[in-house]
Amino acid sequence: RICVITLAEAHPLLQSGKTIKNINYQISANCSRLQNKVSGKSKRGAQFLTELAPLCRISSSDGEEYTIYSCIRGRLIEVNENILSNPTLLQEKPSTEGYIAVVLPKFEESKSITQGLLTQKEYEEVLLKRRNSAS
Repeated sequence: RICVITLAEAHPLLQSGKTIKNINYQISANCSRLQNKVSGKSKRGAQFLTELAPLCRISSSDGEEYTIYSCIRGRLIEVNENILSNPTLLQEKPSTEGYIAVVLPKFEESKSITQGLLTQKEYEEVLLKRRNSAS
């Protein structure tokens, strides 16, 4: 029931051959995802995220900035600090070593979250419809 947050295959950073300039986990003056300290079995100290909580901001070399959101409610277990020193991991290995964060949803919400996810086939159909409507 743990959720690994990654960039979607269709994200502009993975599609257009952009170069990632900077990844910033500093969300506001008072909130940095890097200061998330988790301890114990009950994950005390973990920052609580809502669906619309920003995880990080990614800047590309062409000046575009993308805010990556949690998309699920839960506790922030870990952020991937490796992408700070090696941002190309986001593009080269987005679903493995280039993950953004790990979130633990509330136990009672985890089932409804997984039931609401798209299958790979459903996701590909959404992308196809999006491409067709854009052209």
